[in-house]
Amino acid sequence: MDFKELLEKRRSIRNFEDTPVGVELVMEMLKETTLAPTASNAQPCNFIIVMDRAVIKRISDDSKANLLKEFAVNPHDRLRMYVDVLKDEAFNVFYNAPCLVLVIGDKGVATLDFDTALTVAYLMFAATSRGLGTCWINLGASVRDPDLLRELGVPDECRIVAPIILGYPKEVPMASARHDARVLKVIPGK
Repeated sequence: MDFKELLEKRRSIRNFEDTPVGVELVMEMLKETTLAPTASNAQPCNFIIVMDRAVIKRISDDSKANLLKEFAVNPHDRLRMYVDVLKDEAFNVFYNAPCLVLVIGDKGVATLDFDTALTVAYLMFAATSRGLGTCWINLGASVRDPDLLRELGVPDECRIVAPIILGYPKEVPMASARHDARVLKVIPGK
């Protein structure tokens, strides 16, 4: 698969086969993520791999409860569109994926969100190149239960930045329409 095809095939997947993803394969892909550029080459991203569906469901449930509490205190637009689905006890924010990779990092790193985004892009491309699907599930980053965070191995000084679901797709959706690059101005050299 060439690079253009890789870009075209990478889609957000929310429907997975009931086939586990081997830990060795996940480790191989995570090794490739270390090639992602980070500010000052800090490489602040760490990973927690969760393959136990019961634990994944507990992470989902804790995130949902915390997001609903947030919404009750401050009913802002970001959560409004998700409230009904978050109230559904059967809904798993991770779409019952067989594998969840939590990308975490030190709360004190100013560029953590940017570094994580680049690292996750590499993970998504690594997965796509192997016929796997991924989706960044921001709704799953709201874990607050101290016992669950401890069980997951999230150090106190770190936060979950990017919960990434991973698995073999049941189907790959068509790409939504994309617009051409919006170049606001070209300033030619002299």
